[in-house]
Amino acid sequence: MKRDPATDQANVWVFARDFLHAYLPNVRGLSVKTIEAYRISLECFLVFLTDHEHVERAHVTFDHFDRSHLKAWLTWMNTDRGYAPRTITLRLSAIKAFLSYAAAEDLTLIAVHQAAQTLKTPPTAKAPIEYLTDDETRAVLAAHTGKTSKSRRNRMLLILLYDTAARVGEITALTLQNLSLTTPGHVTLTGKRNKTRVVPLSEKTIEHLHVYLAEFHPNPAQLPATRPLFYSLHHGQPTRLSTDTVSAVLKKAAESARDHCPSVPTNIHCHMLRKTKAMDLYQQGIPLPIIMRLLGHENASTTQAFYAFATLDMMRDAITAATPTTDAPARLTEDTLTALYSLR
Repeated sequence: MKRDPATDQANVWVFARDFLHAYLPNVRGLSVKTIEAYRISLECFLVFLTDHEHVERAHVTFDHFDRSHLKAWLTWMNTDRGYAPRTITLRLSAIKAFLSYAAAEDLTLIAVHQAAQTLKTPPTAKAPIEYLTDDETRAVLAAHTGKTSKSRRNRMLLILLYDTAARVGEITALTLQNLSLTTPGHVTLTGKRNKTRVVPLSEKTIEHLHVYLAEFHPNPAQLPATRPLFYSLHHGQPTRLSTDTVSAVLKKAAESARDHCPSVPTNIHCHMLRKTKAMDLYQQGIPLPIIMRLLGHENASTTQAFYAFATLDMMRDAITAATPTTDAPARLTEDTLTALYSLR
C-alpha cells in the first residue's frame, strides 16, 4: 500500500521502491547505471536527513521533502560535502524526478512537487570541450603499427571508434550483422535505451574494414551474424572486448603517439575521440542536426551544449574575414584577440 493505514500519509519507502524498481526500468526503460544514479541521489538526501537533521529513517515522510529541507540539503552538499556544482545539479534533478513521479501517482503530493521545482542549484562552469587536433588524431590512429594481429585489430578498433563517433559501449557491442560495406557503407549502432542509429562510413574506413574482415572474419557467410566484430579468443571462442580493454588500447596508442606528437593529452579517453569527430564535422560546417543524429543525441540542446561554440581558430577566421584588408594583418595575433575579448 502506498499510504500508511494508520496515518493515511503517503509512504515514502513504497513510492521510492516503485520508482526505482518499476517505473524507471519498465516505464522509462532506463539503464541499470542510470537507475543506480537515481538511487544514489535519493540515498544522499536520506543521509542528510539522518546525519544532519537527525531524522530516523523509519520516520522519513514526504513532509521532509519540503523546500526548507531541500535548501538545507543543497547547502550541505555544497559546504559540508564539497560536491561540485554539476554533482549537486544531478542530485537535485533526481529528487525532482522522484517527486514528479510521486505527485502523478498521488495528487496530495502535487504541492511538494511544485515547491521543489523552483529550486535552483549553483551554476556549473562551462569548460571548453576536450578534443584532439588533426596532428594528435593522426598520431593516435597510426600508433598501432600493425606488425602483429593484435596490433592490426587495435588499429582498426580506434579507426572505427573515431570515424563513427561511437560510444565505447556501442563499438564493443558491434557484431557482423551490424556492418554493411556495400555502397553506401554504414554501420548500425545500438545506443542508450537500446535505440539504434545508422552511421555512414568513409571510403578509407571501408577499405580498412575489408582488410580487417579478411583476416579476422574469413568466409563471413559461414560465420554467425552475432559474432562480435572486435574480439579476443577465450578457450578458442571469440569474445567481445570489454570497455576497459578498449580504454587500455587507446591509452597505449596515446603513449606511443607522444613520441612523435608530444601534445597528445595524458588524460585521453574514448569519449574524447567521439568529441573529436564531432568537432571535426562542426568545423567543416556540418549542420548541428546532422551531428546530433550521428551522435545519437535525442535532444538538440545536448549537442549544442557541447559543440555549438566557436573555437579560437574559427573565431579568428571570422574576425579576420570581417576586418578590412587595408592596414590590417592577414591573421590576428593572440595579443590582439585577447584585447578584443576583453572589451565590454
